[in-house]
Amino acid sequence: MLFSQQTYVERRKQLRELVGDGIVILFGNNNSPMNYPNNTYKFRQDSSFLYFVGQHREGLTLAIDCNSGKEILFGDEVSIDDIVWYGKVKSAAEMAEESGISELRPMAKLADLVAEAKGRTIHYLPPYRHKNMMVIERLLGIKAEEQKARASVTLIKAIVKLRSIKSEEEIAELERAAAIGYKMHTTAMQLVTKPGMTEAYISGVLEGIAASLGSITSFGNIVTMHGEIMHGCPSPRALEQGRLLLVDAGAETFEHYCSDNTRTMPISGKFTQKQREIIDIVADCHDLALTFAKPGLRWYDTHMAVCRLMTERLKEIGLMRGDTDEAVAAGAHALFMPHGLGHMMGMDVHDMEGLGQNYVGYDDTIQPSDQFGLASLRFARKLEPGHVITDEPGIYFIPDLIDDWAKSGKYDRFIDFNKVNEYRDFGGVRIEDDVLITPDGCRFLGDDRVPYKAADVEDYIAQYK
Repeated sequence: MLFSQQTYVERRKQLRELVGDGIVILFGNNNSPMNYPNNTYKFRQDSSFLYFVGQHREGLTLAIDCNSGKEILFGDEVSIDDIVWYGKVKSAAEMAEESGISELRPMAKLADLVAEAKGRTIHYLPPYRHKNMMVIERLLGIKAEEQKARASVTLIKAIVKLRSIKSEEEIAELERAAAIGYKMHTTAMQLVTKPGMTEAYISGVLEGIAASLGSITSFGNIVTMHGEIMHGCPSPRALEQGRLLLVDAGAETFEHYCSDNTRTMPISGKFTQKQREIIDIVADCHDLALTFAKPGLRWYDTHMAVCRLMTERLKEIGLMRGDTDEAVAAGAHALFMPHGLGHMMGMDVHDMEGLGQNYVGYDDTIQPSDQFGLASLRFARKLEPGHVITDEPGIYFIPDLIDDWAKSGKYDRFIDFNKVNEYRDFGGVRIEDDVLITPDGCRFLGDDRVPYKAADVEDYIAQYK
């Protein structure tokens, strides 16, 4: 366990009080086979189970009776065959004791608990692993395709309330993830001008850095010359002089606290004038967000302020025109930034996204929009001390999107498509950092900053050419 027993005991107490009535069942994860049962993917515990129990072993489930306060850990003891192949590990009983859970029962007894609770509310989270879907169907008689819709909103809201505010202990772990992320991104900058480099090679080196430090990557690395593709996968193609390389990558510690940063760098070591103009806009938008990020203000308003600044600056270089407020209200700027400014961070790189964006990033005062671009703003609610969010503006030139919008004529009064077509082969620029909301403002996570402004990026790369 990462934290003290008392941390997990207190978290479960708060959860019990917030839910108030019924039985909470939190399913841990099981091993997932790649191609046959004994050849599995690297085990990854469910984040909410880990948050309340602190144990990484597969095949565990927690039940909490919110009325009586009784807590039961369900899990089977390891066999001698398991020990032969994988070594001696803590017993399920030792894990229960370590987590401050007074009772352990075999997994087969979970069905008895549900049967005894007939007529009472059973709270569960939206499942994403098929084995747990099968268990829920067997226990509760709810078909897999209906389980997400029938998951407990009361439980979801309680967990979002607790997990959204990061404790000092959690912030320290997020800082560890940030330090690994720093090594990953600065290594990419050291490699970008080396002869024969490929996207895939750089991506592999970044994965190796994370693995060598007892970590994993927090998501599949985005290492691409096609920065206009939001989730571009690394290819074995050699890097090309004159182009930009966008690297979006992060580390996830053993306890699953994540970092997520993006940097855009010139493969030749120097930005062209056109590239510098765009990255300067993105860097200024990135910095503007930091002046808005403070308790009591909505991240939605930060997003909109960034969109207005971006529009003003794109007008200065001839890509946009017309009234800025009208253009942003119409969503014309989303041709260049079709995503939101950021998302919550924590034990998941998009923290708690599986519980529902409308609960995590929104609340009763603000709900998601259906406008293109704005619909992808994953976090909009009022900021509180302890929130950790990404600040990630970007500008992209997506040929198919440009053609689609130009053909429609919808945004002609805000966009100069003839000028935009001069950028069809530009790619994209994104700058992303993880930001902690403090009582009086915000700060970056991580003691060291990966260079992101054009001159600083060029100066750093020049040291390794």
